[in-house]
Amino acid sequence: MHYIVFDLEWNQSKTGLEKETKEIPFEIIEIGAVKLDEEFRLEDKFQRFIRPQVYRELHEVTRNLIHIKMEELETGKAFPLVMKEFLDWCGEDYIFCTWGPLDLTELQRNMKFYYMEPLADGPIKFYDVQKLFSIGFEDRKTRRALEHAVDFLQIEKDIPFHRAFSDAYYTAKVLAKIDKPVLINYSFDVFSAPKSKKEEIRIVFDNYMKHITREFDDKLELLSDREIMSVKCYICRKNIKRKIRWFTPNSKHYYSVGCCDVHGYMKAKIRVKKSEDDKIYAVKTLKLISEEEMNALKERGEKIKHIKNT
Repeated sequence: MHYIVFDLEWNQSKTGLEKETKEIPFEIIEIGAVKLDEEFRLEDKFQRFIRPQVYRELHEVTRNLIHIKMEELETGKAFPLVMKEFLDWCGEDYIFCTWGPLDLTELQRNMKFYYMEPLADGPIKFYDVQKLFSIGFEDRKTRRALEHAVDFLQIEKDIPFHRAFSDAYYTAKVLAKIDKPVLINYSFDVFSAPKSKKEEIRIVFDNYMKHITREFDDKLELLSDREIMSVKCYICRKNIKRKIRWFTPNSKHYYSVGCCDVHGYMKAKIRVKKSEDDKIYAVKTLKLISEEEMNALKERGEKIKHIKNT
């Protein structure tokens, strides 16, 4: 298997949302990538400019950040041609790796705009190297800029940042510094949400469980599903006694806590999301927490209930 570490540069409407093309708010203008073998050794490189078709003027932020001129981009090929070259270059057996969760989503959004065959019919497993860096070297929660990670790991800065290839190059350097056991913490891109119960994703990591549900027509239907709203111990799979009933601070995130007789307090969190098909799905997580964390969550829920009742 190969690791395809890639980065994108994109452009957007120069004049703001009123001139934005809804189906493609960010138009990809450059793809850069490196191919690593199973021991993180460099095997190959990829870099292509893409000739803009939607936004024919560079946004000021794009121009100042990546120091590129429209004349250079005009030498590139159309997105579908570059994308075919990129996928051919990737080969058959690989996993995508990116710095942060956005690039893979925007890649698929651009493909959809050009009516290209999708990368997958459902969620795509990939490595978010930004997250892996936090798990391997920091507190699991903080998300750092790529250059911070490069400095932290004392990686030589031998090419400039903020171009697609260079950022892919440095992301690969960071990935090579991460211990192999950390790689169990892969991510899923949900540009294409599961369409059926059979396609739902359920995965247990080292300290929590994640469930990506199928699509529902509306939020009420999703929140009425008994399995999604149940709280079970993800370790022993037993039903557990509810300590805190479901509550929400914002109608997007929902929290509950149960207690397993064997493993202790279990926090359940549901994040309600909108799919590309204008339907609703959820990302549900279950995680062991301390009694102190349980009490803090209980207090938070009671405050929210009090505010809603006044």
